[in-house]
Amino acid sequence: MKVTLFVQCLVDTLAPEVAEAVVLVLERLGLTVTCPGGQTCCGQPAWNAGFRHEARKAAERFIALFEDAELIVCPSGSCTHMVRNHYLELFRDDAPWLARAREVSRRVFEFSEFVVDVLGVEDVGARFKARVTYHDSCHLNRYLGIKEQPRRLIRHIRGIDFVEMRDSERCCGFGGQFALKYPEISTAILKDKVANVLASEAQHVVGCDMGCLLNIQGMLRRMGSRVSALHIAQLLAQEEA
Repeated sequence: MKVTLFVQCLVDTLAPEVAEAVVLVLERLGLTVTCPGGQTCCGQPAWNAGFRHEARKAAERFIALFEDAELIVCPSGSCTHMVRNHYLELFRDDAPWLARAREVSRRVFEFSEFVVDVLGVEDVGARFKARVTYHDSCHLNRYLGIKEQPRRLIRHIRGIDFVEMRDSERCCGFGGQFALKYPEISTAILKDKVANVLASEAQHVVGCDMGCLLNIQGMLRRMGSRVSALHIAQLLAQEEA
């Protein structure tokens, strides 16, 4: 099976090691992974800000670049949601582009969703001896309905001590531009989330979206905590000895 990797902007810019971990896991499972060098943003920031024209330009580039891909995998629930759902709204008044967007939307999957639901794999042969908890990112959980897939993958890691945090489904306060427009509200939400992370007594908080993880990690560091935030791909890439 051949898959094409869509590298989300935050991963590309701030956490390229996450993309490397995704490739490592998929190749370990026997897949051939390609990554188009000309890819850019999916258009979500412009879409959320109300700039439809700019969002459409980014979406058209995405479709043109990925429409020949057999399967598209992305380490981000929010970007997957943008392509799978908002593209259909973005192009709803343009029949030719809507048809192209619909075809692409059917072939794009979030990373944990792809491994569990498409490949039918829950044990990737990973080993990670530590206590971890899991944060449900909003787009992944609420809009894509992906909740159990990451947990199944985590539970099958050798040596893992997985504990659920209180209110794992609560927002971390990031929300992209929400954190910039409403910093006081965002910070208050984030403090509640981090309090729940610390109450779990986990050494690592795991998630599937780097926006959330960078936001949580920032607060943990400002508080002087040694708890680290990890993308699930980084956890799964820890190969069993």
